[in-house]
Amino acid sequence: MKDHLQLGPGPEFDRVRAILAALGEAGAPSGDDVALLSIGGKHLALSTDVSIEGTHFLTEWLAFEEIGWRSAAAALSDLAAAGATPLGVLVALGVPKDASDADVADLMRGVGRVATEVGARVLGGDLSNAPAWTVAVTVIGDVAKPASRAGGRPGDLLYVTGELGGAHAALQMWLQQPGRAVPPEARERFVHPLPRIAAGRALSASATAMIDLSDGLAADILHLTAASNCGAEIRLDDLPVASSAIAYATAAGKDAPVFAAEGGEDYELLVALPPGLEPPILNVKLTRIGRLVEGDEVRFTSAGTPVFPKGFQHFR
Repeated sequence: MKDHLQLGPGPEFDRVRAILAALGEAGAPSGDDVALLSIGGKHLALSTDVSIEGTHFLTEWLAFEEIGWRSAAAALSDLAAAGATPLGVLVALGVPKDASDADVADLMRGVGRVATEVGARVLGGDLSNAPAWTVAVTVIGDVAKPASRAGGRPGDLLYVTGELGGAHAALQMWLQQPGRAVPPEARERFVHPLPRIAAGRALSASATAMIDLSDGLAADILHLTAASNCGAEIRLDDLPVASSAIAYATAAGKDAPVFAAEGGEDYELLVALPPGLEPPILNVKLTRIGRLVEGDEVRFTSAGTPVFPKGFQHFR
């Protein structure tokens, strides 16, 4: 049986390690963004993600269509990180007793809209009564040459797609002042993240390693380097920071690149490419931010000075 990938640090992954040990031979190789099943010369890529009211969102912040969109987008982003083409989405929905049929329909309308955006369909799911809204999304895709968190080598160059920090800015504004009006750019980045499916497919042809940024660059880089048995050097001065994150960080007296590196739920891609390779032309901005190095240390610098950003940790 193929070994599990090396997992990064954190309470969530301590629990994953305990689960894998308990499963033993009953568990398939794990540790990547998707599970892969070989079928007829291709790989079926599967992943699942759960969003829970009070943990991932509040209904005071979002419309139900927005809850459905971002819940499905989080799962679809795992397919992007593997370079997979989405085929379908299934949703297991926990519904509070006081919810209306219209609420349920609006939430699923959001799921359907993001599925359509990436060329997939909603295949089915399950409904259950629950004490709070729970949206468990399973995604299915296919890929000929899947990208992995593993495979990066010292000397490979690190890039990110898009911009970082916008979703984090929206979240911090809501947490500090519930019900406040969040600037449209920051709000849009939180409620309607767009899985980088086309970019993932283009990058997977030459990527040595790739992961999506769900828990923030500062956390997710540790999983890529652990799986690849490398360290990394990241220049935060080069980070593509969303304008809404710059505005929020400046007003709050924070360093904007550090703030962006710590923020989760951007659902951009972090990719390692061989040195000397011309990066592919994408439908989204691609920015070089560092490189993989020998050893296991991940070092961040800002203006040449070491800094220590902390990404999101589940169960912390």
